[in-house]
Amino acid sequence: MTKKKPLILVTNDDGITAPGIRTLIEVMKELGDVVVVAPDSPQSGMGHAITISDTLFCEQVTIKENYKHKEYSCSGTPADCVKIATQEILHRKPDLCVSGINHGSNSSINVIYSGTMSAAVEAGVEGIPAIGFSLLDYSLNADFEPARKYVKAITRNVIKNGLPKGVVLNVN
Repeated sequence: MTKKKPLILVTNDDGITAPGIRTLIEVMKELGDVVVVAPDSPQSGMGHAITISDTLFCEQVTIKENYKHKEYSCSGTPADCVKIATQEILHRKPDLCVSGINHGSNSSINVIYSGTMSAAVEAGVEGIPAIGFSLLDYSLNADFEPARKYVKAITRNVIKNGLPKGVVLNVN
């Protein structure tokens, strides 16, 4: 009997083409079945904003050829992306939501303003184990590769052991 792979929702606040989310997707593909729902443009600093007075658009996109997972670009905020994923796109509740890898730190007061962490918190509110990942590097050429091993180890641990109810991880 083969063990079913976990369903992992991947999102961020830097936009679907950002290098951080591309790294995060690659790591998550090693750990489970991946579905990506991310903003169509950068949404940094949006906090837990949701779209209430505009129409949201969400379309399946192909960012990189030969990907076997589905990716959706959303006109909304990071919190909107999680809401749309859980209510409209996914056929079941994901086993895990990961957000990031953010360009820059999400520590201290920054957590309140962070779209990256708000996406993870939105998942947590929905009862989905969630992790927000950030890299303290604001450079356009930030190197996300060194973060891969930490992202993989932490995520693997959460998949194996779960998280206490109401706990969302913030990894910088």
